[in-house]
Amino acid sequence: MLFYNLFLLSDNIIMRIPFIKYNHKKHLDELPKIQQRAADYHILYQPKDYRVALLDNIHKAERRIYIIALYLERDEAGRELLETLYQIKALRPHLDIKIFVDWHRAQRGRIGEGTSESNANYYYAMRQKYPNIDIPIYGVPINRREVLGVLHLKGSIIDDTVIYTGASINNVYLHKLENYRYDRYHVIVNKKLADSMINYVNDNFLPFTAVQRLDTPQHKTRKQLKPDIKVLRHHLMNTNYQYEANGNNESLTVAPIVGVGKNNPLNKIIHHLINITQEKATFCTPYFNLPNIVMRDIIRLLRKGRQVELIIGDKIANDFYIPENEPFNISGGLPYLYEINLRNFIERLQHFVDKGQLIIRLWQDGNQTYHLKGIWIDNEWLLITGNNVNPRAWRLDLENGILVHDPKQELQSQIQTELATIREKTTLITHFQQIQASQFYPKQVHKLIKRLSRIRVDRIIKRLL
Repeated sequence: MLFYNLFLLSDNIIMRIPFIKYNHKKHLDELPKIQQRAADYHILYQPKDYRVALLDNIHKAERRIYIIALYLERDEAGRELLETLYQIKALRPHLDIKIFVDWHRAQRGRIGEGTSESNANYYYAMRQKYPNIDIPIYGVPINRREVLGVLHLKGSIIDDTVIYTGASINNVYLHKLENYRYDRYHVIVNKKLADSMINYVNDNFLPFTAVQRLDTPQHKTRKQLKPDIKVLRHHLMNTNYQYEANGNNESLTVAPIVGVGKNNPLNKIIHHLINITQEKATFCTPYFNLPNIVMRDIIRLLRKGRQVELIIGDKIANDFYIPENEPFNISGGLPYLYEINLRNFIERLQHFVDKGQLIIRLWQDGNQTYHLKGIWIDNEWLLITGNNVNPRAWRLDLENGILVHDPKQELQSQIQTELATIREKTTLITHFQQIQASQFYPKQVHKLIKRLSRIRVDRIIKRLL
């Protein structure tokens, strides 16, 4: 009887495997899609090119300019962008210009700076400089505190062009000065896609009192907005992204996706994407801190004989990295926590690395930083997103992405050039011992990590940052 039951169980598992595969593909096949002309899809490969394209499109705008980012910094690049917007609005007053940034992030300075140095104060100063021109800058609070969720929605919509990147607006993201933060930059001309993104922010942000203008002398406190923020978050977690779909599964399409909270649509798309892989899946993330479900999906692919490539920022290329000759603080421990994750991951799966199934690349270019996110599946599917594919993105932040389906491989030349450009500054890791062991970390770092591990705070930090 025991053997009979085991046979039935194994038979059920065997019978269910094709059904599970079909479900993943079925979900992607049934996802509403928007037709896309290959000639109207352009990938840029350098941050300076992104800055030029962004400003060039702004200068040419005839109807609307919407900038959506985590933050618009009060540095040279941020001032250049905002000054340009005011000048363009003065020339063409009919332009619909709106800016959306995270409410919390805008009201504090950089780490170590006071609130008087905040971006919000700069926005108000600009509004005073141009008193007859109205360019609203909205702060969107995704949760009561910044650590519990931020506006990680990305995209600039200028007329019918969507410029999608994980970058925010400041000197390093736009490579305005010497340093840069490397990201992805996709320029997509598509009216239906642009309309869908405009409609999303207008319909799901502006009607809610939690969304406040930041270019004002006074701002409500977090306590005053607490009930409004709760209403907004609940709405965002339960609303569907509505858009007019006209695409099919036989031609080039794009599909905008938004999600916040556990089991949101974007998380599900990532899960389904990984599980339809027949040959190779490539992932980019700056922080190696994968959610458990993604970790299991990757291991499942490897066990099926698929190839998986991970392109990760070296700890020196992490935006939290603090050089040893500079004052250390707790945030400087994060790159080392991520590196410990990576070393343990490679050690556990070393046999897949040895077989060439698991490819690990670390990106570094001097003291430049790395901010790439995204997934490439079988030369057919492409996800551009600001999602870091980590527990924070999976549960806390409002994230979005654009899923590209390219069944005829019309974009593959550009896509392969993008990947080749990313790989140029990477080191191939063939053994876990190439990753520095924690006992050789700087004394302050080693002491911090040991203390955090002892009281298990490191687990909480990995969920929040």
